[in-house]
Order: sequence, then structure tokens, then C-alpha cells
Amino acid sequence: MSSELLSIRGLKAGYGSVEVLRGIDLDVVRGEKIVILGPSGSGKSTLLKCIPYLVRPWSGEIRVDGLVVKSDPATLRSVRVSTGFVFQQYNLFPHMTIIRNVALPLELNRGMSRREAEKTALSVLTLLGLGDLAGKYPLELSGGQQQRAAIARALAIDPKLLLLDEPTSALDPELRYEVVETLYQVAKQGRSMLIVTHELDFAEAAADRVVFIDEGLIVEEGDARDVLERPRKERTERFLRRLRSRVGEPHSSN
Repeated sequence: MSSELLSIRGLKAGYGSVEVLRGIDLDVVRGEKIVILGPSGSGKSTLLKCIPYLVRPWSGEIRVDGLVVKSDPATLRSVRVSTGFVFQQYNLFPHMTIIRNVALPLELNRGMSRREAEKTALSVLTLLGLGDLAGKYPLELSGGQQQRAAIARALAIDPKLLLLDEPTSALDPELRYEVVETLYQVAKQGRSMLIVTHELDFAEAAADRVVFIDEGLIVEEGDARDVLERPRKERTERFLRRLRSRVGEPHSSN
């Protein structure tokens, strides 16, 4: 089995006539955890959404576990089962309990019975500290609990690659902390992760590699500690300085 799980070559994408991604090349090996950084509008979320075709690329090639991602239903179903996606705004069904939110993808994508799916869902929810909230509805939970439920939903299908699009951006500092702690737990499992986030603590402690994107291009990438502590590019260093100044973190200059 190849160690390469994700391969992206020459990826271009946008919205209407506006080009957002201008030629992205990126590889992810099995078990690797990559944090994607970049200013607002740089193309980070678009890159993530192109992988399961939530945004359709203009050109280029994406391979997930050797399978070329295309728009035909059979290929998309296979790719989406292999890639769990966690959105910024949870995207939980408000009329369903938490356990049903987590179990439904198992029934639809894995062909599980309702009983089997809910047993698996409860196991994952319990692992993330939400077992006692399984019968609650999303609006009965805090924002942090809802996001942890969204992570549980993505994990329940046992994806080969977990994609997370700024999972803490909609949360206040206290709730953000509990979600980051959940991400630490997931990272320790050795699961492959591609995460768009500005949580530098997580990047420093759990990421293998950091990728910095600006204006639709990868400006810099490398070992997480090297990029965060000794960025080679001035654009990366300037971005990290601004980011640290917002959260009051100490900054060591290049």
C-alpha cells in the first residue's frame, strides 16, 4: 500500500469568474497531520472543499488513496466516505438528536442498520465526552459541544482523511479550548488530518507540517516547528507576527 493518501496537482478553482486557487500542489502521507494557515480570502477553505468536490475544481487533479476524484456519483460517494469533513458552523440537523446526526451518515454511506449505526455513534460520542448528550438536540448544546458532535459525525464513518475547516472560528475562547482539546485527542489516534486553523498551539503541538497559503498559492511549507519558529518567507513571518499579536502570544523573530 502506498504511503501517499492525498495527491493534488495543479489545482485551480474559484467562484464565478473569480479565480481563488491559482495552481496548488500538495501531498499528504498516511498518518500525517497538516495545518493550513493563511489570511482571509487566501483560498484555504476552497482548497479543502475541492477535495470531496464540495467546490468543483476548474482544472488540475486530485487523488484520494489513489482514486482520481471526479464528479460521477460512484466516485464521489467513495471519496466522501474516505474523507470526513468538519465545517465552521457545525452543519448539524436541528430537528435530529445528536445521536441521529452522527448515525445517519453510517446508515446512508456504510449501509448499517439503524441499531448498528446508533451503537457506533454512541461509542464515538462517548469517546469525545458527549455520551450523556446523545439524546439532546443541537440547540440544547453549547457551540463547543455542537462542534465536538460534528467532529464525532465525521469520525464515525472512520475516514482515511479528516478535513477540518476552521473548526474553532465561530467559538468564544473558552469553547474554543474544549474543541482544541478534542482535536488533540483525535491527532493522538494517528489519523490523517488536513486542518485549516489559526490555532497555533495546536499546530505547534500536534501538526507534522504547516502549509502557508496566500493569494491562492502555497507560499511556504515544511516541518511545523520550522515554519512557525523560523519562517523562510517574509510574507509568512509577517502573517505569524500579526496572528500572535492578536492572541497575545510571544513572538520570536526570524
